[in-house]
Amino acid sequence: MTTENKTTNTPTKPAKAQALTAVKGMNDLLPPASAQWEWLEDKVRGLMARHAYHNLRTPIVEPTALFVRGLGEVTDIVEKEMYSFEDRLNGEQLTLRPEATAGVVRAVVEHNMLYNGGQRLYYMGPMFRHERPQRGRYRQFHQIGAEALGFPGAEVDAELILLAATLWQELGLQDVRLELNSLGQPNERAAHRAALIAHLEAHADVLDEEAKRRLHTNPLRILDTKNPAMQSVVEAAPKLIDFLGEASLAHFNAVKAILDASGVAYRINPRLVRGMDYYNLTVFEFVTDRLGSQGTICGGGRYDYLIEQVGGKPAPAVGWALGVERVLELLKEQGTLPEATGPDVYAIVPDAAALPVVFKTIQTLRAQGVSVQMHAGAGEGMGSMKSQFKKADGSGAQFALIFGGDELARGEVTLKSLRDGAGAQEALPLADVTVRVAAKLALGVVSSQSVA
Repeated sequence: MTTENKTTNTPTKPAKAQALTAVKGMNDLLPPASAQWEWLEDKVRGLMARHAYHNLRTPIVEPTALFVRGLGEVTDIVEKEMYSFEDRLNGEQLTLRPEATAGVVRAVVEHNMLYNGGQRLYYMGPMFRHERPQRGRYRQFHQIGAEALGFPGAEVDAELILLAATLWQELGLQDVRLELNSLGQPNERAAHRAALIAHLEAHADVLDEEAKRRLHTNPLRILDTKNPAMQSVVEAAPKLIDFLGEASLAHFNAVKAILDASGVAYRINPRLVRGMDYYNLTVFEFVTDRLGSQGTICGGGRYDYLIEQVGGKPAPAVGWALGVERVLELLKEQGTLPEATGPDVYAIVPDAAALPVVFKTIQTLRAQGVSVQMHAGAGEGMGSMKSQFKKADGSGAQFALIFGGDELARGEVTLKSLRDGAGAQEALPLADVTVRVAAKLALGVVSSQSVA
């Protein structure tokens, strides 16, 4: 569209629009990196299927009250990090989900999913927190999580921990350790809380402003401080495990016994409390020292009271979530993140007149599971053979399938290797292309015979 100059009546170009960029801390995911995400997601889907966990997908936007009620009003997430807004049409308070467990529980309650017994579920998707962007921590980040709802036993806690440990093995993840703790039950935490407050009040001169603010609202979170000046006070603080009753200790010991029998190493961390108020009994984290301050790649625990808190009938539950960006970053750091692969075949088309045959052939290949990228021409022509071969090589394809005019006249195409160094090639009858190409891909070799 153009505008007209009122004086001369001649068209003028509109002003160039300023380029728009993504919101800070919310990143585009581009090829070929996106293929590495798909690889991780495929690994997870296979693992979840073998453990009989079923996929659940919940909305990105939820009522703000769900997170205030579920996570706790004095948690960092609710106080500082949520993207909340008012719906302009009806005034409803809404929030971009900062985590997924509360939404999973809301869906389970809303759809009465526990009516016929427990549910094993998993999810994947973006979460949102208004944090300072840094390595491994972004304002839009992605989580994969597993939740088992309706099961009270310690064996399900252990099942979920083993599920994560198996994923690390299948991904080839190294230098990850498991930290374990028990938060007991609410009455046990209340007794510990009173003792903890008394201890911290006796050392009030050492507490920083954040600790003083949390002293009477959420003192457990003070134990997670990174302030070096407070470490000695925190280390000497009463330990929650010393306040656990017989049933809580038995539950914790049962989890440890299964992990011991399964050969999964762990460290008891009495300071591990997690960042949400809904946890009880078992809590755990998988951590690494290779990602700096963002060392937790997966965390979770039991949350037996959350279902009731969001309006459902009381029911036990346990789960975990992993940070996709952090897991991929760790794989990259250790040099084991697989490179994105190209197509199996690149179709080279010297003459546009061959396109009907080309499409028929490559569609047949694709139907048999062969990945094919077809060369697309510029302008009226398809481009020179030299430029097409250059693009074929750059695509990462294993083979070039050349639809030359002379070959097609004989009812043939030429298959050329792009990865064996010798560039061996051979003529294939059009009628046999699908079978012969599939066989080459299965064997990973090219015939030593070449055809001029």
